[in-house]
Amino acid sequence: MAFTAGIDAGTQSLKVVVYDAAARALVATASAPLDLMGGDDGRREQHPADWVAAMQACFDRIDPAVRARIVALSVSGQQHGFVPLDAEGNVLAPAKLWCDTSTTAECAQIMDAVGGSTATIALAGNPILAGYTASKLPWTKTHRPDAYARLATILLPHDYLNFVLTGQRFCEYGDASGTGWLDVRTRTWSAELLHATDAERDLAECLPPIAAPDALFDINPTAAARLGLPATAKVAVGGGDNMMAAIGTGCVEEGRLAMSLGTSGTLFAYSDTPVVDPDGAWAAFCSSTGGWLPLICTMNCTVATEQVAKAFGFSTREGDAHLHATPPGADGLVMLPFLNGERTPDLPRGKGVLAGMDTNNLTAAHVYRAAMEGATYSLKYGFDAFVRAGMCFDRIVLTGGGSNSAAWRQMVADVFGLPVEVPVQSEGAAFGAALQALWALGRAEGEGASIADITHEHIAFDAALSATPDASRAQAYATAYTRFLQHLDAVTPLQRG
Repeated sequence: MAFTAGIDAGTQSLKVVVYDAAARALVATASAPLDLMGGDDGRREQHPADWVAAMQACFDRIDPAVRARIVALSVSGQQHGFVPLDAEGNVLAPAKLWCDTSTTAECAQIMDAVGGSTATIALAGNPILAGYTASKLPWTKTHRPDAYARLATILLPHDYLNFVLTGQRFCEYGDASGTGWLDVRTRTWSAELLHATDAERDLAECLPPIAAPDALFDINPTAAARLGLPATAKVAVGGGDNMMAAIGTGCVEEGRLAMSLGTSGTLFAYSDTPVVDPDGAWAAFCSSTGGWLPLICTMNCTVATEQVAKAFGFSTREGDAHLHATPPGADGLVMLPFLNGERTPDLPRGKGVLAGMDTNNLTAAHVYRAAMEGATYSLKYGFDAFVRAGMCFDRIVLTGGGSNSAAWRQMVADVFGLPVEVPVQSEGAAFGAALQALWALGRAEGEGASIADITHEHIAFDAALSATPDASRAQAYATAYTRFLQHLDAVTPLQRG
């Protein structure tokens, strides 16, 4: 029987899953770590060659007999990154990532050139936020002029892996909408914003063509041989990690709300029409399935709990015990977990804050709880914007590493007041990529199944991991969330100064 594979190139690791659609089961998984390069100026970068090496290492760990049965694959990648290529396809500089805040000044410069944030949203549906691809171009022009002078193609991380796999340069609507240049309403590049990014050259010439959501490409024979894949294997367009996680959680129909607790935190909902906020309260992205994906992103989620565990010398595997040892609200301890700056709320120069310390709550358990609560409240801050816009949801589908924590699942249910479901396949982005490959392959073979049909058929939920709101904790969390907002209001002027 034929298999499909999903590749997820994240910030901390690259993962590969192989899915047997007939058996409704993963037949192989592999993961390889990735290093992150940083600087005091907010730089966060990786070498694209490391992604390729990690992909190779993952496939090398998969049984050759399994690899030989893979008929299609798809790539999920961290959004917003900038991979500069020259005309020959060589990488010109390290890739600046989504969590890179060194280009904050360039964001303002681009938006000022078209009349400010409101005008930028009118042009493309989104402001240019720290981390978005657009701001990385003028930064590169200033700080890496030789690379910029030789720039021939602008690729996102998942685009680059597709280039390695197929030898072709292309992108797709979902990931492209995170560059800051794509008008999400019309799904076309904004000439005005490209000109505002660099008035001295036509950046449109550097952008690859946009492929249809169900497009398939032939795998490059060299890549197929290197990875041990059939020369006949097809490569689907893939997408940004959030877009692929939307598929992997079934968030491909209206009314579905998905939350990912990873290095960053995300909250997203599918829509059949563009959902743009005039104030930019959320990211007005396209989906990778032909629709739209309004999305809230926080830049500090599991990174906050992991940093606290590391500082106090314990493993996050012990984290749930610390949660059970402390009450909701952490006895007044509050953490604004903005260790990487923050996008929601919009504080690119933000720093972490620990407030409300006293002789009772300055313990490892309380600080760990405060970190988890702070990461959850940041997502609640964004969720409130969805609710104010009239969006309604009846449950949350949870994915990402944080969903492995029973205590965190229950916290999400209690803070948001909604039941929580967890898919059986925990790697939402990688699994979503495998399902996209399955869908695209089926369409190429004349099958009429929609992406929603595919998700209904292949996504199952683990009843043992579900959580329902506990009314006895609701007030304590509501009070603690109000306290979080009060501290946020107090420090915002300082962190925006």
